[in-house]
Amino acid sequence: METVTKMKLKKGDQVLIIAGKEKGKTGTITKVSPTTNRVVVAGLNMIKKATKPDPQSGEGGGILEKEAPIHASNVMFLDPKTGKGSRKRI
Repeated sequence: METVTKMKLKKGDQVLIIAGKEKGKTGTITKVSPTTNRVVVAGLNMIKKATKPDPQSGEGGGILEKEAPIHASNVMFLDPKTGKGSRKRI
């Protein structure tokens, strides 16, 4: 049985990345996954994914760039007043 943790992070929140290769950058959350405890931040943590051509949909193959999920512990809310990271209280 999977346990789903209650996340304080929501879609549309402004966050600061506090760990990893994107440390110090800010962005907006576009997707939240409470089961895996991960978030996707717009324009950050970009990866390249090779895709094969799909004859049925007519899409050609190639290398796509897309955002990869980041663990929720590596992001922190961005306080709009100070511009620094802060902890969110319920």
